[in-house]
Amino acid sequence: MIVLRYLIGEISKAMAVILGVLVALFASYSADRFLGDAANGLLPMDIVARMIALKVLIALEVLIPVSLFLAVVLAFGKLNSDSEFIAMFALQVTPGRVTGAVVALAGAFALLVAGLSLEARPWAYRTLHELSRQGAMSLDVDAMEAGSFYVGQHGQLVIFLAHRDGPAASARGVFVKRRHDGYTEIIQARRGYRLAPAGPGREPRILLRDAHIYDFGTAAHQGDQAMAASSIVIDPSRHDPAPLAYSAVAASSRELAKSTAPDDIAELQWRLSTPLSTLLLGLLGIPLSRVKPRQGKYEKFGAAILIYSAYYLVFTSARTWVQYGMVSSFPGVWLAPAMLALLLLGLSVAPGMGPRLRRRWV
Repeated sequence: MIVLRYLIGEISKAMAVILGVLVALFASYSADRFLGDAANGLLPMDIVARMIALKVLIALEVLIPVSLFLAVVLAFGKLNSDSEFIAMFALQVTPGRVTGAVVALAGAFALLVAGLSLEARPWAYRTLHELSRQGAMSLDVDAMEAGSFYVGQHGQLVIFLAHRDGPAASARGVFVKRRHDGYTEIIQARRGYRLAPAGPGREPRILLRDAHIYDFGTAAHQGDQAMAASSIVIDPSRHDPAPLAYSAVAASSRELAKSTAPDDIAELQWRLSTPLSTLLLGLLGIPLSRVKPRQGKYEKFGAAILIYSAYYLVFTSARTWVQYGMVSSFPGVWLAPAMLALLLLGLSVAPGMGPRLRRRWV
């Protein structure tokens, strides 16, 4: 048990470092896009922080398996390079017990990934879609700068400021376009001022001075109108958003199990296959970590990255093929884990290769 705890500890330490780096990189990648929208006044900062956290939560079902795979390759590569496995086998620690330690650890992470894929993933997508809709329904007036078009409410609202000295300053040369049922409204004002929100949880409003308003009818029975107003108040937030459209990634696993739509089948198979991928990748790290004593512990790291890249490409491609009906529901997404299992079997017990690999353990 001491040896097994030592093996699990070595893998866990390497995995913690790899997973931390991958999470940081993915969060930075997600933040780059969302922070750009926040800087342009399209998303409030509190929504941006929540959206980044949700994106990371969704990505964990992919980041955990690859981190485990690379951790086994690195940790066992180090033990092989330092001849520690030779010492273990001399103490009657069999290769089967070493494999058992990896199976136990990979099995635990496979259960975690199953929970993430089947429950946390759809919840995170539903919350992310709701936050995206909230962001699309409002514009951050304080963050608006001159010279940029700000589009909100899925294109229903457009605001442009010709001149503005700063976030709290008034604006000159304000252009507003709003789409209503049956007509489009265009407002051109000489001055624009920020007003306090109309109530708790509401966004700031805009007071327009010396405004010219043009209504263009989009229906046959509606004509065009033009009018002038000394002042007009507009609310850049919309408080009657349309309901969210159905999305397979946001649907519960129970809903997907009852559906025969290709999108739903592909999504459900993806969720069910990620735990299996976690277990197989953990085991695949064992044969890929075998190096001769005094060889570099990173000897097989490059090959491991290439193998995982190829696997992930096939995995995501199989999902797309099922979505578009290019591949039937069977084998469907299961094609990728099956290929991974065959690769693991070939590296472990293939005739002529198995005995040679097993001799490296002793």
